[in-house]
Amino acid sequence: MSEPAKKDGKGALGFALDFGPLLLFFLTNHFLSSKTDPSRGPLISTAVFMVAIVTAMVISKIKFKKIAPMMWVSALLVVGFGGITLWLGDPKFIQIKPTIIYALFGSVLLGGWLRGQALLKYVFEYAFEGVDEQGWLKLSRNWGIFFFVMAVINEIIRQPELFSFSTWLTLKVWGVTALTLVFTMSQMPMLLKHGLKLEGKQDGSPEQ
Repeated sequence: MSEPAKKDGKGALGFALDFGPLLLFFLTNHFLSSKTDPSRGPLISTAVFMVAIVTAMVISKIKFKKIAPMMWVSALLVVGFGGITLWLGDPKFIQIKPTIIYALFGSVLLGGWLRGQALLKYVFEYAFEGVDEQGWLKLSRNWGIFFFVMAVINEIIRQPELFSFSTWLTLKVWGVTALTLVFTMSQMPMLLKHGLKLEGKQDGSPEQ
């Protein structure tokens, strides 16, 4: 009997650590924009975002004994651009952060793909058991393109003449989450063609 695939075991807590700081960012800005001077919302919510993501890193280190590379990158940019935002009193700097992250991830993934390296495999190997090397290469390429598209979208929706800060943040939290979910689901048929094993169908056993 084969050994079961290794899982990261993070579950709900891992999701909360990844998504919680962004959600607090949104909720704080929403509350302040409706209860106090709207101009204070972006700055105070940015400070909350900075504290929340550092707290998430500490909890991750304590509970899981490690901090994911993506969390490191995000936290460094949040603290860096958040600090500039608070120092200058201009929310546009925290709004640039997603563009940089998307462009960075897109560059890394497409750079690896051009060299024949499926870098996503090292991150999600145990989440997509059975996928062959060609499937991983396609997945890395597709996510690389997706990240660049998201960078362009963020650059459009952060323009103050088009959208307010609150609208940008709403689209960032809910719109980007929905787009990411739809894109993730759109990759499943390709992964299935390249060997992805679904629970209940592994080892050639029929689904019960």
